[in-house]
Amino acid sequence: MRILLWLPLAALLFAPVTPGAQDNAVSGTAFIDTNGNGRRDNGERGLANVAVSNQDAVVATDASGAYRLPRGATGLVFVSVPDGYRAVGSFWRSLGDTTSSVDFALAPIAHSTDFTFIHASDTHIAPAVLARTQRFRALADALNPAFVLITGDLVRDALRVGETEASGYYDLFDREIALFRNPVWTVPGNHENFGIERDKSKVSASHPLYGRQMYRRHRGPDYYSFNFGGVHFVGLNTVDIDDQWYYGHVDSVQLAWLERDLALVPPAMPVVTFNHIPFFSSIDEMGGYVDGPPAPTLITVNGKTMFRHTVSNAAAALALLRAHRHVLALGGHFHAGEHIVFDVDGLKTQFNQTPAIVGAGAGAGLQFVSGFTVYTVRSGVIDEGRFVPLGMDARKH
Repeated sequence: MRILLWLPLAALLFAPVTPGAQDNAVSGTAFIDTNGNGRRDNGERGLANVAVSNQDAVVATDASGAYRLPRGATGLVFVSVPDGYRAVGSFWRSLGDTTSSVDFALAPIAHSTDFTFIHASDTHIAPAVLARTQRFRALADALNPAFVLITGDLVRDALRVGETEASGYYDLFDREIALFRNPVWTVPGNHENFGIERDKSKVSASHPLYGRQMYRRHRGPDYYSFNFGGVHFVGLNTVDIDDQWYYGHVDSVQLAWLERDLALVPPAMPVVTFNHIPFFSSIDEMGGYVDGPPAPTLITVNGKTMFRHTVSNAAAALALLRAHRHVLALGGHFHAGEHIVFDVDGLKTQFNQTPAIVGAGAGAGLQFVSGFTVYTVRSGVIDEGRFVPLGMDARKH
């Protein structure tokens, strides 16, 4: 499906935000790990102008590769992996109560502006459907992309179950993803929010892993960025929580972080976003209005009624992104493939969803095929993507 619209979106004018008082701060260095051992050895120099963040403040390393940040509310710090490098080990760290220093080892890789990457979604991993993720891995490894993006609903369910079951699904996902040949980048979906449907899960809102915290424990920051092949990739968490219900929304702290992240991106650099609940979709309309459980079409938050299964404040996020070359927005959630193109202010942006790995989706009497999408990038130009069917029983799981 191809939809062309011409809409005025005003760009927001803003100045980069500098972190304030650095009490209880974390500091460290981003350095070039020439031997790839994860430790800074003699002669390994620091790398300047690398973005480091605590999911709120964003700073660039100085000429010696050093940075300094407040600890932040999430207890995480990450590096926005720069173009031409890979993180040695994890790109993020969890901060203990006494952690004051974190270094990031970055190993050089062959730089190329011509590459492929895979977009997959909705693995809903569980023992009963494990073969589907394993089949996906076999196909992905054979294609040998630069990396793989998985846009949420990674696990069968953490919303409505207790800690033991939810953690088991997360552990299974972590083990399987570690087996992929190439790097895998993930963002959370609605099913990653632990225990929020408290009537079913019997989990207290005071549980230390409640809501987003279980994802952060296993997968790190739920929004972040990295760079590859001349393109800036931004993973967003478009699943917000209101009491016991999830809905499509980018929270204010994340919007402020996005503004700061993009302030360090060259204006001409293409930007790709990837997230679970999409900015826009026609699939929800195809399925028709639903007012019953478990996930009705509308939700009322703070007295305002909005659509639940698309990003309710998409305009706010896109206003920031339109100040840059936002050429591709990737989503999942609906278990179906969809291609929408907006022509705005002379820039064409694709808003694409990919089907589910877990099985075929269905709606409006239609059955959608399970699989994933392969994108080819040549000198910053991204194609429309090539769908690869999973080649397994297409029954919905």
